[in-house]
Amino acid sequence: MHELQLVSVSTADEAELSWQERSLCAQTDPEAFFPEKGGSTREAKKVCVGCEVRSECLEYALANDERFGIWGGLSERERRKLKKRAV
Repeated sequence: MHELQLVSVSTADEAELSWQERSLCAQTDPEAFFPEKGGSTREAKKVCVGCEVRSECLEYALANDERFGIWGGLSERERRKLKKRAV
């Protein structure tokens, strides 16, 4: 029974992150999503606009307090503003 619980948790974790396999950013250069400070986010955001899992990505970034990079089409600054408005 203990082994069964471990398998179900592992399966749940995999299902929760399965959206990442369908993300457009997984098929492009990751450097675009983590620009240097002051660098352009334009190219990464263009990719996000057409991505079918954009909302799951943003939800993940907010839930896990991702502080770097473009997630769900938003920069770290934009995510901070969004979180402040939600509080």
